[in-house]
Amino acid sequence: MYQLKHLFQISGRSSRLFTSPVGYMRSGISSLLLSWPARIIVLGVLVNLLTACMVSSQLAKSSTLFTSQRYSTTERPVAGCAANERSFNCDRRAILAMVGDYHVTSDFDETVVFKADYTRRPPGRSNSFETVILIEDTGRQISLQHILMTADGHPIKHWRQDWIYELSGHWHYVGDQRFELRGRDPKSIPGTWTQLVYEANDAPCYAASGVWQHGQGVSSWTSERSWRPLPQREYTTRSDYQLIAAVQRHTITPQGWAHEQDNIKVVHTQNDRQEAQSSLLVRETGFNEYRRITGFDFSPALTYWQETAPYWATVRTRWHKAFKTSGAIRFAFPPDDSSMADSIFELADAYRKNPRLEFVQNQLDQTFRKFIQNEQLAFSK
Repeated sequence: MYQLKHLFQISGRSSRLFTSPVGYMRSGISSLLLSWPARIIVLGVLVNLLTACMVSSQLAKSSTLFTSQRYSTTERPVAGCAANERSFNCDRRAILAMVGDYHVTSDFDETVVFKADYTRRPPGRSNSFETVILIEDTGRQISLQHILMTADGHPIKHWRQDWIYELSGHWHYVGDQRFELRGRDPKSIPGTWTQLVYEANDAPCYAASGVWQHGQGVSSWTSERSWRPLPQREYTTRSDYQLIAAVQRHTITPQGWAHEQDNIKVVHTQNDRQEAQSSLLVRETGFNEYRRITGFDFSPALTYWQETAPYWATVRTRWHKAFKTSGAIRFAFPPDDSSMADSIFELADAYRKNPRLEFVQNQLDQTFRKFIQNEQLAFSK
């Protein structure tokens, strides 16, 4: 899970402003070589990173630069779905409405406590600038790439969401760093869209299916409950639970769109007989608001994507190959080990300097052989 390794590397020779918030947290703020204004900018960016799988550990406060309302909101009518319009077309329009430039705020709050003697953790708050780029649209499959922007204009590749119509099967997170391909009940497939969410290095994160609803001029998609690994905002600061059972909701709004999360934090361990045991810890609500804005310069993000898109297409193909080999994969490293992600992003930098895929393909294959274990499916549905 991408850690952004040399955090404060700002130089002409590297496009990476960051490379490992975790390493930064270990080294301490006193080790920073940046000026205090620059540090504040960086903190504002890193706080936002807690919203997705690859994201950084919690930081207490965000920069006023990121909470500023000086960027105007651009409102657009929510198209919804006309009386005689095919729902598939309305669904596609809603998904494509997520493309754009945004100021993003994220709120996470623990609510219902399920375990005795548990104390709710402090709320999580973050915000940043983010652009969502359409990278594929085949009709029944739409792929959206998120790229973060720092306040001083540096792009950071973030998470990706793929939407596939009436998908017959897909990978699932099953715990303990393992993902498996599983089929879906044929009766549950018609009319559904499956959202597959990937980390910044295009590793799988979570996936779930649901139906878009367009009643009363509102377009909203709600998923089934599915498992996902801990986001980095959690696994870098705590070890009292192992996975999240989540329901996702995406709603298109006049100001942009919203992503709501109903997260149940689950203690998932094995007993002496290697049998899985689960218990509920606490419920958490998450609210991520994408406010469409004007006035912020997102052009460096578009430039970054233009210069690295062929490389990232190769990375996506390599992940697909890993699943195709045996139907199940396991990350051969603990959640807080960023070595694989660091390697993948270093190769992206190398490709950006010398855009020839043959020079990075072998190293990419070596990275996958080192960090990804192919395993046989325990069962299939």
